[in-house]
Amino acid sequence: MVPARHLIAGTPPPSAPSLRTTVIVSAAAVGAVATGTVSALIPGGPSLPTAAADESATLGSLSASTTALLRNPATEAIGTLSPVLVGTDGPGTDGPGFAGADQHLALLGKATDIAAQIAEAHQKELAAQADAARIEAAVSQGGLDSWIAQALQILNLPQTLAPGVKRIVLSESGGNPHAINLTDSNARRGTPSQGLMQTIPTTFRHYVAPQVANRPITDPVANITAGVNYMVTNYGVGTVAAGGRSNSLGSYIGY
Repeated sequence: MVPARHLIAGTPPPSAPSLRTTVIVSAAAVGAVATGTVSALIPGGPSLPTAAADESATLGSLSASTTALLRNPATEAIGTLSPVLVGTDGPGTDGPGFAGADQHLALLGKATDIAAQIAEAHQKELAAQADAARIEAAVSQGGLDSWIAQALQILNLPQTLAPGVKRIVLSESGGNPHAINLTDSNARRGTPSQGLMQTIPTTFRHYVAPQVANRPITDPVANITAGVNYMVTNYGVGTVAAGGRSNSLGSYIGY
């Protein structure tokens, strides 16, 4: 029997594909995948002599001998494939390939980020509207809740601090904007604590919000801005939220 590598055009095909034929076809197919393109093999055309030199081609390319071997009728199932080029990005190709897919995914990611930012901005707007509604409701009712709401708004602090501020005010002055302490150490020095937050004149002038700095120390809103500013600066906003400083027993102590 003549070895497969010595077959020439016109030689009657063997009744079944040889092992060598199978190996060469498989190697060609594997090489096609390794190059990043999908290549198919089309039988047909003139038969070419097969030589050992033909078989030195690298994986992914087909030698003339491989094409001749594919003309074996036993390889008819492979012969129905046609050349296809997929996933390329170079000049003269027929599609954007992987770069186009990456660009598409990047655009999708940006769209998702923008949607998240819009949703976040919408939530902030809703929260601001809710705060404005609470302030309006408190102001319309008047009294201590109204003064606290206005003071927090001037200080650009959240209205959620209102319960803590109210506890401090009630502990310091009982909610009386004209309260004056005439018995403590400040009073003995001639600088009595005054107003809702019981601030002394120097503290009031230093910490009052600029928007209401022209008001007297006993003005409810101005006094609250001074007292809250002092507490935030010296003890932190958490102390205000907690309703002021407390001792080990949980009882309120002055600031």
